[in-house]
Amino acid sequence: MKSSTASHKQPSGGAIIASGRHLELPEHLKAYRGVWVFLEHDHGHVHSVSWELVGEARKLADSLQCEVAVAVFGGPDEPLEQFAAEAFSFGADKAYVVHDQVLLGYRNEPFTKGLTDLVNKYRPEILLLGATSMGRDLAGSVATTLSTGLTADCTGLNIDPTSRALAATRPTFGGSLLCTIMTLAYRPQMATVRPRMMAMPQPKRNRCGEIVQEALEMIEADIVTKLLDFIADTNSNQINLPYADVIVSGGKGLRNQENFRLLFDLARVLGAEVGATRPCVQAGWVDADRQVGQTGKTVRPKLYIAAGISGAVQHRVGMESSDLIVAINTDPNAPIFDYAHYGIVGDALQLLPALTQALNDHLAQQPYRP
Repeated sequence: MKSSTASHKQPSGGAIIASGRHLELPEHLKAYRGVWVFLEHDHGHVHSVSWELVGEARKLADSLQCEVAVAVFGGPDEPLEQFAAEAFSFGADKAYVVHDQVLLGYRNEPFTKGLTDLVNKYRPEILLLGATSMGRDLAGSVATTLSTGLTADCTGLNIDPTSRALAATRPTFGGSLLCTIMTLAYRPQMATVRPRMMAMPQPKRNRCGEIVQEALEMIEADIVTKLLDFIADTNSNQINLPYADVIVSGGKGLRNQENFRLLFDLARVLGAEVGATRPCVQAGWVDADRQVGQTGKTVRPKLYIAAGISGAVQHRVGMESSDLIVAINTDPNAPIFDYAHYGIVGDALQLLPALTQALNDHLAQQPYRP
């Protein structure tokens, strides 16, 4: 990978550039311009992380004084032009649209060829993808094919004013450090970003852009894998932490699995989801789908209640963008109080039942509305 790495041990990360050879951008790569986003869609809907990335791409492009473009692939009858129009409303200027029968349903080979061909033809300087199952699979293949650098699972994106390089930040060393990575000697610069890490942009319905139709030079016989059927995961919507408005989350301060029921009791009253730290999941107290943090889900709820959570950086990177964070901990020096909006120094095992009861009493006093 043609990249240089920056990392520094600070509470919120930092940067020390690791020097190396041949970090000057060659002349033939200085012509690369523009910030691209790969639009991921499935069954007629664009994944929300794509819109989050278009909003972030708009900020990066404004800093670089260049265009934002999206690349969207699909079958002959899929509404890709409609997706392009939505992308324009979120800040894109141009859309590269590729319709082909072999692009109906995701497969690595045709999508890698399609995106690689577009990059080689139009030469963007930055290419962003969502850190989803599809995005991670596709990004690795495209970066390998292009022999460029890829920063995975980013938590922040900025532009270095000196080099115009993408400064992509991600947790490293088990989450104990935040590492800022820049691909200084090659283009495009690639990064994947986890869903809900960036804010959803506000659409501007009067924005328009240019749609460029492209063709895929590939036939079905060239592709090793075959798409036989699509089987929906019947459990996929049972726990939906990334898109919950209210989350009640617990850590090892709750002491045991039995005490975790206090979170579920409060969540039922609030209409909330229940989250947990990694040690709680590893201990078998809750399912892995409820884990919030670096190796779990990234969330942006309107309200995040953290009970018995110390606030290590591994957990912080998954929830610090919440609109309102309320922390409950017996340790007044717990790191979570450094970034919580409201902190309560106390025993969560006493406060959670009291809060649940108070909310139940309040709701019981409300007039009935059919």
